[in-house]
Amino acid sequence: METLIVDRKDGIVTVTMNRPERKNAANAKMLSELLETFLEVEDQPDDRVMVLTGAGGAFCSGADLGDPNGPATDAKRAGLVRMRRLGDVALALHRVSKPTLAKVDGVAVGAGLSLALGCDLCVCSTTARLSMIFARRGLSLDNGASWLLPRLVGMARAKEIALFGGMWSGIEAAEMGLVNRALAVDELDAFVDEWATQLAAGPPLALSMTKTLLHGSSMASMEQAVEDEARCQSLNFSTRDTSEAMAAFVEKREPVFVGH
Repeated sequence: METLIVDRKDGIVTVTMNRPERKNAANAKMLSELLETFLEVEDQPDDRVMVLTGAGGAFCSGADLGDPNGPATDAKRAGLVRMRRLGDVALALHRVSKPTLAKVDGVAVGAGLSLALGCDLCVCSTTARLSMIFARRGLSLDNGASWLLPRLVGMARAKEIALFGGMWSGIEAAEMGLVNRALAVDELDAFVDEWATQLAAGPPLALSMTKTLLHGSSMASMEQAVEDEARCQSLNFSTRDTSEAMAAFVEKREPVFVGH
């Protein structure tokens, strides 16, 4: 790939956006490769967890407005068509049924912050700088941000973040619940590695169904939620992984999950 580095080890897929000279701004090629990679991770049974990060001390500075083929500038396509291509990337990330984890250092702004927040978990450095900068560029939210923000921090805080387009430190982002953790830069890699390793060792089907339940909860009644839970749990009880978890508990050992 031209704009991504994709590494696989022990069930963990690390996807590194690799345009450090542009603070990993997403050009058309990167968006295409992100879409391809997200679909591939979803399709590969050996991929248990995906970590999304950036090279060169930045996460992603948003869409590359200098790219003539980008979602904001491609003269060959209508504006709505261009932006739907960006939306396809957000949807592909959202549809990855395995746990996804963003590791954020440096800037994560605009569509780049949307990518980070689109992951299930987001861990950043204390010195990271996060912004939904759209309003300052005369733009509204994109790349899934309008759906993600109010679910993470509530509507009032989401409006504050979006309407002012302010810049938040990693510490501030953690305090408001925008991200899960803010850590010193020298602690970031080890912490994310530990989380990713724990998730990769977890029960794939149960984790996938947990994601599905949580994603659907805001649009479901309590009656629908408990029915959905019952269906998922009944499937879990029929799998080898749940039997393995029960046996491991009795035998006082760590379970080994295989995904069925």
